[in-house]
Amino acid sequence: MASSRTFRAGLIQLRASRSVEANIDAAAKLVREAKTSGADYVQTPEMTNLMERNRKALFATIVEEERDPALAAFRELARELKIFFHIGSLAVKATSEKAANRGLLIDPQGEITARYDKIHLFDVELADGENYRESNTYRPGDTAMLADLPWGRLGLSVCYDLRFPALYRALAEAGADFIAIPSAFTKQTGEAHWHVLMRARAIETGSFVLAAAQGGVHENGRNTFGHSLVVDPWGRVIAEGGVEPGVIMAEIDPALVAEARGRIPSLQHGRRFEVAPVEKPRLHLVGKAS
Repeated sequence: MASSRTFRAGLIQLRASRSVEANIDAAAKLVREAKTSGADYVQTPEMTNLMERNRKALFATIVEEERDPALAAFRELARELKIFFHIGSLAVKATSEKAANRGLLIDPQGEITARYDKIHLFDVELADGENYRESNTYRPGDTAMLADLPWGRLGLSVCYDLRFPALYRALAEAGADFIAIPSAFTKQTGEAHWHVLMRARAIETGSFVLAAAQGGVHENGRNTFGHSLVVDPWGRVIAEGGVEPGVIMAEIDPALVAEARGRIPSLQHGRRFEVAPVEKPRLHLVGKAS
């Protein structure tokens, strides 16, 4: 249940490179800036530690979660700053053949309180030859994840999950007041769908949506959309970034969750239909009988 207390959320917009060390430094600087601005909860985007599409180069760099230098640095930073630090996702080695696209929530004591592996992998072919095959490199998760914050319950997701509304309804029905959608949306799909999908997920669930994003042209050539967003439960954008790295701050009032769900109680109106099977059409022959 959402708390009556408000809190300040800081979204960290990045332009991650192929250097894990440089990405840690860039993120840490902005996290400190968010804390100075009063952030209680800080979220970074998808692929905070590394933006690398080349499979061989990726596996030459990433390590298992317990040895990941970004996770170690961010756990210490959360402990130092006394914040809830939500790493949108890290690329970590899951097996010798597959990586995991893993989000982690760290509490103010530096302890990991939730892990979420991205369920829906981005296997698409876009216009102008832009294509992605995340399933060649990453192992999908199979479990939706909730975590309790002092102000309410957080539902975790990552980027392409955004296009699967059943996930978000399930999270909301399980008690999520806030939905995290850290992302590295492509510029092409972001221009077409980013705002409308984020607002839709907020409206459908009566939840706050918190979406830190990657933005700009990266070292590996990928062009991400940016525009980190905070959307309130009524679907209003209350904070938005541009394309450049930076901090996006928003005051979050959990009372608005109950207010929106009271106005439109769609979560209480469960599925009331079945899909009728399609019958094969009968073949009618017209003409003389043989």
